[in-house]
Order: sequence, then C-alpha cells, then structure tokens
Amino acid sequence: MDRRKGLAYCGLACAVCGEASCTGCRDGGCADGDRCVNRRCCVEKGLRGCWECDAFPCDAPMLQKTRVRAFAAFAREYGEERLLACLEAGERAGLQYHYPGELTGDYDRPAGEAGVRAMLRRLTDGTDRTDRTRTGR
Repeated sequence: MDRRKGLAYCGLACAVCGEASCTGCRDGGCADGDRCVNRRCCVEKGLRGCWECDAFPCDAPMLQKTRVRAFAAFAREYGEERLLACLEAGERAGLQYHYPGELTGDYDRPAGEAGVRAMLRRLTDGTDRTDRTRTGR
C-alpha cells in the first residue's frame, strides 16, 4: 500500500492499486484524468472527493460502480483516513483490491454497497470474517 497515492476524487483507492506506473489520481497519474467527470467536478468545486459534495451520490459514471460508490460513502461517513486504514488492514489480511490481470477484487464480492461498507468496518473493528478464497479459482 502506498498511502501517498491516497484516494481518487471518485473514491477509487489509488493507494492499493496495483498499477505501478500510476502516481495516483491527485498527482495527475491517471491516464483518463483530463476526461474524468468526477475529477473535474471536484476540482471545480474545491472538494477533496465526491464524498464532500452535497449532491453525493450523483449520476457521474464512476459512482455507478458499487465498490467506488461504497468507498466514497464510507469516506463521507468515517473520513478518508479511516477508509485508508481499513484498506491497509485488508491488505495485511490478504485481501486483493484487484485480482491479477483484472479490475475487480475482493472488495467487489460483497452484495451491494451496504455489503462493501460492512466489510470495510469489520476490517478495523477486529471482527473480519471475510472469506478470502475465490470460488472457482
């Protein structure tokens, strides 16, 4: 985990992304940064992320993804630092943000936004019982 990369404006977790050549959304590392609706909106409004916006959750494309919306909602409720602490605990516990060669990972497995948020909470309250084995792998 590279905490310096932090969170993207939408809620993606740059800090745990396996894309080594990317320096993170906030550092201009994202190849799609100039076209990103979420990034542009947050920069224009002076927000650290979508989770600070009064219109959250909106219909911006990235927020249509369950994991991204759940991460942003978690940051809104508990703050960026707690989200990063949860992701760090998840990494120590063996959770994968992205499976090798894929854009999905363990945080995409829970059912719905509430399931992802519950999984994150369990990671720092000592009750993580997450099954870390993928079906069919």
